[in-house]
Amino acid sequence: MTAPPRATRRFLNNIIFMKEKRMKTAITILMTLTLAIISGCHSSSPRGGGMTRDVGFRVAVPNFDTDVKQGEVRAVTVSLQRGESFKQDVRLQIQPSKGISVDPTDVLVKASASPEVQIRITATKNTALGAYVVSVKGTPTTGEPTSTAFTVKVVVP
Repeated sequence: MTAPPRATRRFLNNIIFMKEKRMKTAITILMTLTLAIISGCHSSSPRGGGMTRDVGFRVAVPNFDTDVKQGEVRAVTVSLQRGESFKQDVRLQIQPSKGISVDPTDVLVKASASPEVQIRITATKNTALGAYVVSVKGTPTTGEPTSTAFTVKVVVP
């Protein structure tokens, strides 16, 4: 049995190389998506409360832009990520950009209560299309406050 001509070998090697390159790209995409899923769809603030991990807390907000149609209300979850030894009440103050509204704007999250708070974001029919920022500040009974923000996009209904 004889070896295939050089041009045929080169052609076959190029096909193998292309398949390997596609496989590497597919693996990279899959790993990126896996990491995004594992890390969740929330971003969080710097640590508040105490300076060590177990006696502090963070405020977690949506990680991706939140779309709200003109004239509609959208519910969004804001939550506290408490350290293992953090047992304090935290007051959340929620401040939207001018043009949209949120309800409630002030919430006391008790140490014994669920760390998740539902807020409602409202865009009127006349709200201009575009991006708006919602700031969330968490202040513990004692210790340092922390804050974070997320973006709300008002879109066409």
